[in-house]
Amino acid sequence: MNFVIAAVFDNYINAHVTLGRLQEEHINCWLKDENTVTIDPILTNAVGGIKLMVAEPQIERALALIATDRQEYQQQHPCPQCGSENIDLVSTPRKPSNWLGTITSAVLGVGSATPIDKVYHCFDCGNEYEME
Repeated sequence: MNFVIAAVFDNYINAHVTLGRLQEEHINCWLKDENTVTIDPILTNAVGGIKLMVAEPQIERALALIATDRQEYQQQHPCPQCGSENIDLVSTPRKPSNWLGTITSAVLGVGSATPIDKVYHCFDCGNEYEME
């Protein structure tokens, strides 16, 4: 049986939530590169993230469920500034602590880079915020 990529994640929590949701609907799926990304998150970009693989005959149904779940989440968590549902969780390297940690690690050759923060971004008004 052929499997195709239905979604890509940068952390195992979101990947497993979606995996469980699809398995509840009896969709044949599994996670590719989960162990690599979980053990060494720095390799996330190198391997292309954690890939949710779905049996090819079930891909349309899986994509529809993923889209529906995402839409329901966005409706429940609109932008606090403008009320838009056009939001998503994005990485933000703009905080000085992120850059300082990365530069310090590179210069001293010790430790690992400070993780990039995740914030919600509204694509209508540009507001960035953390969920409470």
